[in-house]
Amino acid sequence: MPAKKSPAKKAPKSMPYEQGAWAHVFAPRAPGERRYWLIKSEPDVFSFEDLERAPKQTTCWDSVRNSSARNFMRDGMKKADLAFYYHSNAEPSGIVGICEIVREGYPDHTAWDPSHDYFDEKSDPDMPTWYMVDVKAVKPFKTMVALPEIKGDPALAEMALVKVGRLSVVPVTPAEWEYLCALGGVA
Repeated sequence: MPAKKSPAKKAPKSMPYEQGAWAHVFAPRAPGERRYWLIKSEPDVFSFEDLERAPKQTTCWDSVRNSSARNFMRDGMKKADLAFYYHSNAEPSGIVGICEIVREGYPDHTAWDPSHDYFDEKSDPDMPTWYMVDVKAVKPFKTMVALPEIKGDPALAEMALVKVGRLSVVPVTPAEWEYLCALGGVA
């Protein structure tokens, strides 16, 4: 009897971006347009200071295991975009610095490493599920902008960080970017 063929693997599915809540971050860009993001890390895992001490002040942003955050990194973030560096699960949590996207989305190899905390046995190197970007430190905030301050500020009530706080990568509007830079003393 002939061997049964296994079904062909398919790439991870996403809602068509033009229909989603974040359609604007996936829309075509004007020439030279920069977009803004917020990325989260626990300071005891990898702090902004750790990024500043990294070779060339650069690291890969790996181990993200949420499909929306993956889509932002894989399809939304572009080289030269800027991101707020946010310390999560800290007392207090908040924005502590700015980094730049220096390499666009590429497969996250940690998903294929059985010894890694974020190993995903279902992820396939030939059809990657998870992606990462490389980020480089730009500058620390002079003053941390803490989450309670962000949540209590009416000017930031629609911010993705406030609306969908669980995501480790979220978009930031240009107006939110300017406002938060001023609050952090880096305007």
